[in-house]
Amino acid sequence: MHTRQTTTNRLSVSICLAMAVFVGCRSRGGHNFKASVSEDCYQAIASQVEYPQVSQCSAIEDDWASVEPMTLASTEDPEYWDIPLEEVVQLSLSRSKVLRDLGGVLLRSPSTAQTFWDPALQETDPRFGIDAALSAFDAQYTTSIFGEKNDKALNNEFFGGGTRLLNQDAAVFQSQLSKRAITGSELIFRHNIDYDANNAPSNQFPSAWNVNLETEFRHPLLQGGGMEFNRIAGPSTLPGVYGGVLIARVNTDVELADFEMAVRDHVSNIENAYWDLYYAYRDLDAKVAARDSALDTWRRIHALFKAGRRGGEAEKEAQAREQFFRFQEDVQNALSGRRIDGTRTGNGSSGGTFRANGGVHVAERQLRLLMGLPPSDGRLLRPADEPLSAPVQVDWAEVSRESVIRRAELRRQRFETRRFELEWIASKNHLLPRLDAIGRYRWRGFGKDLLDANGGTTRFDNAYEDLTSGDFQEWQLGLELSVPIGYRRAFSATRNAELQLCRSRAILREQEHQVLHDLAAAVAEMQRSYAVSQTTFNRLEAARQQLEAVTAAFEADKAPLDLLLDSQRRLADAKSHHFRSMAEYAVAIKNVHFAKGTLLDYDGVFLSEGGWPRQAYHDASRRRSLSSDPIRMNYASANTPRVSHGPYEQQLDKELLTVEPDNIPQEMQNEDDPESFDDAPTPSASAALGEENVEMVGTATDSPVQTSQAVRQTQHYAEQLLPLPMASKLPDESDDVR
Repeated sequence: MHTRQTTTNRLSVSICLAMAVFVGCRSRGGHNFKASVSEDCYQAIASQVEYPQVSQCSAIEDDWASVEPMTLASTEDPEYWDIPLEEVVQLSLSRSKVLRDLGGVLLRSPSTAQTFWDPALQETDPRFGIDAALSAFDAQYTTSIFGEKNDKALNNEFFGGGTRLLNQDAAVFQSQLSKRAITGSELIFRHNIDYDANNAPSNQFPSAWNVNLETEFRHPLLQGGGMEFNRIAGPSTLPGVYGGVLIARVNTDVELADFEMAVRDHVSNIENAYWDLYYAYRDLDAKVAARDSALDTWRRIHALFKAGRRGGEAEKEAQAREQFFRFQEDVQNALSGRRIDGTRTGNGSSGGTFRANGGVHVAERQLRLLMGLPPSDGRLLRPADEPLSAPVQVDWAEVSRESVIRRAELRRQRFETRRFELEWIASKNHLLPRLDAIGRYRWRGFGKDLLDANGGTTRFDNAYEDLTSGDFQEWQLGLELSVPIGYRRAFSATRNAELQLCRSRAILREQEHQVLHDLAAAVAEMQRSYAVSQTTFNRLEAARQQLEAVTAAFEADKAPLDLLLDSQRRLADAKSHHFRSMAEYAVAIKNVHFAKGTLLDYDGVFLSEGGWPRQAYHDASRRRSLSSDPIRMNYASANTPRVSHGPYEQQLDKELLTVEPDNIPQEMQNEDDPESFDDAPTPSASAALGEENVEMVGTATDSPVQTSQAVRQTQHYAEQLLPLPMASKLPDESDDVR
């Protein structure tokens, strides 16, 4: 009866609790919070756009916005900063921790922008970096200590040591040091201490200590074993997951290639902007000269018009005035310019097809942006270098070989291919069964006390004394086998790695074809622009002679006004086209070096690691003084695949590395394409660590227009091509015809 009543009470309590929970949930979901004021204020505050709380690491200098930019409304005469291309490159790289672009990518997608810190971020990545891969083989120390109080009733006296009511005080201390070797073996050393005090009447001591020391090893004999696999995949047991040090090294080299390409594109854009500005000044010169000539003609016709003399008819005066204002419009556009897509990397050709901005102010601000200068500082940048006017001869066999070896995109893809090779090698290891050899050896000690400083006289007086006696020793040896039936995941990983490798090799082959096509187009463009520059020079000379002859005939009243005005327009167009062809030739020479991968060397830019912190050198010196002469050992296994051929030579006058296949699986080699698995030379910088690491220094002593090939000077062409004077401002208001 009592049991039945108890059961009924428990059931009632359970039903009440369930109803309370259900009703509580319904009540919370059916009622809204009511405020004492209108809810509109809460909705307005919740929908406001807020500014984040961010600790600024740097700020824009106050003087960046202190000077108003140059416009057509500016009345002060500007101060010119005549700057050579070499200085522009040096200033730009020294101010470019974030590599700037002219396409607005930095604002639209800042996560894709290439920065000074990207190589260091890749190497120090805690998931996929080199140190992260090496950390899998670091020694691990773990320890724990727990104490507990047990007070319970037992149904069986046997399990309670002779009592049904067990009172127990227990403590457990565990300490372990483990180390995984590069061969996949795992070595473990453990120390365990167990304390037990209970009221069991069958105990020899009221409290006792158990101590043991044990060593254990586990070595994979098939799957997961070997230095080659662990260097590639690390201690991973999952097919398709490869996080070894070799993979991390390749990823770092890929990031370095990306960084080099970003620097190369930045330098290319600097040259593009420099020659854009050069052409803008020269185009302005041509427009100003044409405007002044038209103004002089208009004044003469206007004087005849006022005097009512022959040749000053109203239609001729209006025609001369229209010519002047047409050139005045051209001068205003040539001075200020419009924001259009100028010459930049990738706009039609890999290095950039010349597209003149047509305005000094716009081109000057573009160059300032790339140099990291304020929009205006009271000075106008003005190019001090002239384009090369002599023909450049290239050896197609040499430059084509150079482009295939030195082009950064191909070096990057070779590293990608090498990574898939390594992954394919590691994937075959998972086709083996998991067979581990396991061994364990243990020393035990038991005693009433843990330690006895006076030394025990009886057996089991203290646990550590019993441990050192060696009376209790245990060992275990065995094999552990694990075989996935079917190997479905392993076969899938191997096939996927093989397909990735084939895809990467095909992409590399097509990239080589693309590079050769780019080089051919760049060489053809260089030859075309040089030939056109000669033609435009001859056109310019003819236009000058025509204007002189027509002017003399017009003054002698033997030529009409239409012919004079047309001659002035022809001379202005000839000047503009000639200097455009000269700028195109300068950009074309740069693009040849871009296409064959030698642009950085051509501009005197070299990439290297910066110095380590001073404390690092101090620590290294101290450790060296404390150690003896090291034993020279080769820590690299002869069977471990090579990742690279060593440092990448960046100078043109050094002998190029010969790309040869190295340590490629025989079954994966293609007889028709023996170089698809070639190891690419690596950059000299392994990675950038810290803010002051990668240095981009322009150290060229010669002008960037000097090339590695012999330059044959054409005296007739060079001697007659004289620089025109720069126009610093518009004509004075006193020259205007009222």
